[in-house]
Amino acid sequence: MKTVKETSVDKLLALVIDDSREIRDYVIEYILEPNGFEVIIAKDGVEGLQQIMAGRPDLILLDYEMPRLTGYEVLLKLQEHGIKIPTILMTSHGSEQLAIEVFRLGVQDYVIKPFTTDTMLKAIEDAVAVARLKREKEQLTRRVILANHELEQRVNELNELYRVGKSITALNQPGKTLERIVEAVLSMTRSEECTLNLIDTKTGESKGHLTRRRYDDSRQAAAQGTKLLDPNVVDGNGARPGSPETVLSVPLQVGQKTVGALSISKRVNGNFTTHDNRILRMLADYAAIALHNMQLMRQLQATKEHEKRQIRGLFERYVGPKVVEQMLAQPEKVKLGGKRQDITVLFADVRGFSTFSAKTSPEILIELLNQYIRVAADAVLAEEGTLDKFMGDAVMAFFNAPMPQSDHALRAVRAAWKLCRAVERLHRYLVPAHRLHFGVGVGIGEVVVGNIGTPQMMNFTVIGDSVNKVKRLQETAQPGQILINRETYHLLHNRIKARHIGDIQLKGQSQPEPVYEVLELWEH
Repeated sequence: MKTVKETSVDKLLALVIDDSREIRDYVIEYILEPNGFEVIIAKDGVEGLQQIMAGRPDLILLDYEMPRLTGYEVLLKLQEHGIKIPTILMTSHGSEQLAIEVFRLGVQDYVIKPFTTDTMLKAIEDAVAVARLKREKEQLTRRVILANHELEQRVNELNELYRVGKSITALNQPGKTLERIVEAVLSMTRSEECTLNLIDTKTGESKGHLTRRRYDDSRQAAAQGTKLLDPNVVDGNGARPGSPETVLSVPLQVGQKTVGALSISKRVNGNFTTHDNRILRMLADYAAIALHNMQLMRQLQATKEHEKRQIRGLFERYVGPKVVEQMLAQPEKVKLGGKRQDITVLFADVRGFSTFSAKTSPEILIELLNQYIRVAADAVLAEEGTLDKFMGDAVMAFFNAPMPQSDHALRAVRAAWKLCRAVERLHRYLVPAHRLHFGVGVGIGEVVVGNIGTPQMMNFTVIGDSVNKVKRLQETAQPGQILINRETYHLLHNRIKARHIGDIQLKGQSQPEPVYEVLELWEH
């Protein structure tokens, strides 16, 4: 028949509880040990219970009739403590009643003395099947945990490499990038110390190094003339002469030039692994790219600095800060002088301010005016518009100059909408007497854009009949109302909800103009 050993039971622990030495010896010598079990014994029920509590066996062979504590009483104790271990009852007599009682107490099988080897082996095989499955499950669980740990480690390494690569691409702080590479080497290899040496490609002399240790978190970055590790002296997987530490070093190369070296070391026995070598080489490539990018960035910065100073000096006096930054990023798109182009103009005026100012102290008046003007300015700048001028309690702004904006009409209407909503929020903090509203006009049209004035006193602005029409729209608007011209409505009819309030004769115009009120702005 198929033996227990053949079912791949690997060193399961069996406890034999029997007051008969002959039975114990027979079971151990002829059944358990030949089939790969480790065995412990107990001479009675009390000793057996103590063995169980000291270390849970995988299998119990339990005699039914014993002094001090019978097999039945042992089973009751196990049940009382909630202990479930595969158990085979050995008894000199059997009955249906006995079988029912012991099975209720968790016995897998029972054999009647005297029993044959085959009978006991069959009972053991059936009883340890569960234990064997449990053992295999535990082994599988351990392998899964180990695999998950290794997978997590690889994911962490990939994330670290991604962060290092992102740092190099961003180029915000090139010096910090090199420090991050050194930190990444320490976290991803089994090293105690990492050093990044830099050399002058012209002289071959060291021009500084960065060292980081795993445990004391110390950092060194100084031009100390540190010699580059000689690959002929330092083995790729060995130790420097006279030093007990193990060192792994790889060069940093930009093209055919060696610009430095990245080295790791440890003072414990054992060599670095192939994985350590691979990680170190990958990060050395990142470090070389970072050094090359730092050089290119310095050259580019020097080239652009003069151009940026010119643009900033000319435009920061009358263009919003964000637009200035856009011009600095794309200086080729800035053209000085006047030119015709389509833009969108926004006028906003505080309604009733003249009447309000007549009955308000100058201190409160200035404070309130600044709050309302700030709301209008913030709304325009949030949409990257150009603040042209402040005219007492009114604001003029335009979009699509000096930098082109393909959606300038939408930006202008969105700025007007934000302005009105911001005023509503401002009112929450003001007493009713101080709650004023803007009337807003927005319109598209062709104008002349450019620098107007003299070299000593000039302004970047827009002029043309379209500007005058938008101002008249604003003058027509009621408090809290946004009015737009026909061209703006046709362009944005699928982005806004608006109603036609009629054809209005605007001041200074020969023909009535269709005018629309913006009721709602739809964000897509």
